[in-house]
Amino acid sequence: MKVILLTDVKGRGSEGDVIEVARGFAVNYLLPRKMAVEATPGNLKQLEARKHNIAKREAERRAEAERAAAAIAGKTVVVEAKAGDEGKLFGSVTAGMVAEAMNAQLGVDLDRRKLDIHTHIKTLGDYPVTAHLYADVVADITVRVVRAGEGAAALAEAAASVEEPEDAGEEAVAEAEAAQEEPAAE
Repeated sequence: MKVILLTDVKGRGSEGDVIEVARGFAVNYLLPRKMAVEATPGNLKQLEARKHNIAKREAERRAEAERAAAAIAGKTVVVEAKAGDEGKLFGSVTAGMVAEAMNAQLGVDLDRRKLDIHTHIKTLGDYPVTAHLYADVVADITVRVVRAGEGAAALAEAAASVEEPEDAGEEAVAEAEAAQEEPAAE
């Protein structure tokens, strides 16, 4: 059965896609939840009229994701956890804990399911984490796990370490803008 997706359906397609699905999946899942409509000639004409709005909405989502990626890329997030004398945690650091720390420290509200923690975090230290913000927009951050009570000092240290590369990034942006202006002058 052919349907037009009204929302993004994981593993099937995105809004506005015309896809072929099993009749039972369409009738029992997609249509009752208003995630899709049947691909009739009238609905296909309406889809053509809505294509511009869909493309505009997608562009806004991508721009927002790119702004968020620029805001968090290369930053360090500090997570406090209880640990033993050898640095082994009593439990582990979860994606939910990292998402809460990102919201509190960087002001970026991100769903825990969009974070890819590459390994189990069970000891103190620094760990790389990838945030999948949009289809192909990703940002790499560092999660610093510290003992409970030592978070303020670690936050100050992380903020100090971020300031230096940020200045270098601004210089690189200025150089790139200057390079773009030169060919325009020719």
